[in-house]
Amino acid sequence: MPDRRSAGLLVFRRTADRGVEVLIGHMGGPLWRSREEGAWSIPKGEYGPGEAPGAAAGREFREELGLPAPEGEWIFLGENRQRSGKLVTVWAVEGEADPDRIVPGTFTMEWPPRSGRRADFPEIDRAGWFTPGAAAPLLVAGQRVFLERLEARLAERDRARLSDP
Repeated sequence: MPDRRSAGLLVFRRTADRGVEVLIGHMGGPLWRSREEGAWSIPKGEYGPGEAPGAAAGREFREELGLPAPEGEWIFLGENRQRSGKLVTVWAVEGEADPDRIVPGTFTMEWPPRSGRRADFPEIDRAGWFTPGAAAPLLVAGQRVFLERLEARLAERDRARLSDP
């Protein structure tokens, strides 16, 4: 079986009082309904061998949130293999998105299990802005590394700006 791959886009913003915040989404469907810790995700999704990961990241952001990806310079945050074996590639971009305007895509699954009934559920049932420290315990474990990488990249950029005459 070929590697399963996902690509995502982590939107961040700088605020006057809290520093950096990231936009993450709570996974939809009955399996995640009552969970908080480890039940949130960077907007991402699978892509096949014929699609570039960056294109998939932008497409998946729109599909999962129903909003266009913010324009701006994308910062490559690399790849990480999740516990499921899926290889996730993530970029970050500075921008704004209103969580109240999200119109999530849906997926279909059998529910309740072994009932023979299929139902549609939102891919993401809500989204919100969080500091990286608050977002870390909420994110699935395999995506937390992207918060650390974002903070490191932003610190590098800030140092470079300060040292530029």
